Amino acid sequence: MRQKKTPSPEVGSSGEATGLLWVDSHCHLDDQAFAADLAEVIERARSAGVQTMICPGTSAASSQAVVKLAQSWPGLYAGVGIHPNAAFEASPLDWEQICLLARQPGVVAIGETGLDRYRDFTPLETQMEFLDRHVRLAQELELPVILHCRDAEEELLTALHEAAERGPVRGVWHAFSADLEAAYEAAELGLYISFAGSATYTNKKFEPLREAVVCTPDDRLLLETDSPYLVPEPLRGKQERNEPAHVLLVAQRVAELREQSLDHLAAIMRANAQRLFDRLGSP
Repeated sequence: MRQKKTPSPEVGSSGEATGLLWVDSHCHLDDQAFAADLAEVIERARSAGVQTMICPGTSAASSQAVVKLAQSWPGLYAGVGIHPNAAFEASPLDWEQICLLARQPGVVAIGETGLDRYRDFTPLETQMEFLDRHVRLAQELELPVILHCRDAEEELLTALHEAAERGPVRGVWHAFSADLEAAYEAAELGLYISFAGSATYTNKKFEPLREAVVCTPDDRLLLETDSPYLVPEPLRGKQERNEPAHVLLVAQRVAELREQSLDHLAAIMRANAQRLFDRLGSP
């Protein structure tokens, strides 16, 4: 049953909301796009109530960078991994580095890993091998895994079902862009579903995604920016860079679609993030 819609706190053009605390469950703050003004970006996020930011690595070097960020900035946490589009150039030493970094303070997840058939940088066989490595490492260390998927939903879900035969698979399907059926299957596996700026897009091709937004259970829902990518409406087309403060624009649209108040959404975001990323400090 849907909760009765209640008035939301005032949300400005930057997405700022008064009195609510948020989690950006996926942002690439090590990206070169933030090199010149990272401190200001983090301050804007905190001013908007985004007190917890999870920064996944995409390569060995990126993973080293996000671990350093997590150890330098309160409220920032790291995931360590090799993105499927970077796996083609990863060396054996890179994977050894990921395994070492996974045990560092501030690391709360393994990844970003997954499958990507939209871009063909890495052969699918190699992507599958790296996905398996990441999931096995996450299971060994009892950490959640951060999953990327683009045009490879069937392959990803098949691999996760196989992994689940070894033991529980904890994780999040980040920047979810598939349909309701995939969301249900992922939730049944034990995954959380994270929605990014694409959930705010209004063109018809995103209708299946909006259905997933509406129907994902409260206790499986997360939000993110995927900064500096996936700028949400109404900023899309007006600026090139996304940033964690804009998670509130995603939240506003998700709350509208789900007919929930922003305060309810903020509360379940914090609870879900704490449950999944159980090495977080209190957001």
